[in-house]
Amino acid sequence: QVRLVESGGGLVQAGGSLRLSCAASGISTSLNDMGWYRQAPGKQRELVAIISSTGSTNYAVSVKGRFTVSRDNPKNTIYLQMNSLKPEETAVYYCALPLSRKWGQGTQVTVSS
Repeated sequence: QVRLVESGGGLVQAGGSLRLSCAASGISTSLNDMGWYRQAPGKQRELVAIISSTGSTNYAVSVKGRFTVSRDNPKNTIYLQMNSLKPEETAVYYCALPLSRKWGQGTQVTVSS
C-alpha cells in the first residue's frame, strides 16, 4: 500500500522558514512525480510544488523563489523548504502522488504575524 507521511509542520513567525518532509512507502520517489499541496481554512486544496521523476520542478507562482522542493531517493523522501513565509500561507500541507490521487494526512503550518 502506498503511504505518504508528512512531518515538519509547526508554528513559525512571518518571514521565517520551515522544512517539510514526506516519507513515502510503497512507491519510489525516483520513479514518480510527487508534489506538495496546501489547503487553507475555507479554501480549496492548491498545488504548491511538483518534482517529477526526472527531478524537474515546478511551483505555484505565489511561492516561486521562496520554496524549494527536493528529494532524497535513497531515503524515499521528498522535502519542501519554505522560506520567507507569509501569514496567508497558513494551511495544512499535503504530500501527494498527483497522478495516482494519493495523499498524505497533512501537516499543519501556521505562520503568525
